[in-house]
Amino acid sequence: MTHDLLPVTRIPRAGLPPRALVVGDPARAAVIAALLDGAEEIAHHREYRVFRGSWKGLPVTVASHGVGAPGAILLFQELADAGVRTFLRLGTAGAMRPGIADGDLVIAEAAVRDDGVTQQLLPPEYPAVSAPEAVFALQRAAREADAPYHRGIVWTRAAFQPGLLRLDAYDRAGLAAIEMELSALLVTASLRGLVAGGVLVVDGANADELTDQDALLSTGDYDPHREVVVRGVERGAVVSLEALGLLAQEAEETDAP
Repeated sequence: MTHDLLPVTRIPRAGLPPRALVVGDPARAAVIAALLDGAEEIAHHREYRVFRGSWKGLPVTVASHGVGAPGAILLFQELADAGVRTFLRLGTAGAMRPGIADGDLVIAEAAVRDDGVTQQLLPPEYPAVSAPEAVFALQRAAREADAPYHRGIVWTRAAFQPGLLRLDAYDRAGLAAIEMELSALLVTASLRGLVAGGVLVVDGANADELTDQDALLSTGDYDPHREVVVRGVERGAVVSLEALGLLAQEAEETDAP
């Protein structure tokens, strides 16, 4: 019955595993779901494709949110309405700091709220911060997977292609990476008392290229489909799923008498 489904994503109002891995691309959600035991697709409406299954015995949700924070925040809110309490976002990003290579992981400690949606929901001074336990879980999982990773603040920016505004101010601030949705997740989680974090795979774009005046209004040589990025996403998926397991283990230990 339609009243048993949430209005935007068309996911069930109940019955989802409480821990979710969210990604932008619906096809990527399907690839990650194939790593799970007993995976089943429970919704596919617009850009929102949702699966449930288990990772090493842990029930998990895998869902896609599309490109951009305004649409992504609708998924985050409806997943929370459906009972999800822990979120990790796996995405791609451009490196903004020297020494971060294509395919490396960036674990977000916080995000700049330039996302195009949360500024309309609450004052700009409100921070977008990852849950410390999510950062530590992702870091531990990356180490155990021998995956190259970095930690830092990321820039969530609503515009993907460069325009007439220069981007070098945040470049000088030492941010680690630039992406499009994470701050909306972190703000949603903080407002609703949820646990959230994010890990990003560097896909080659960087702030130096985006400030090239000859490249204005074009994507230049940006290519997120290279083998080094594909391998990085594969590592990131395993790291994220393992981190969800670590967070579940920590929650059990905290709740134990």
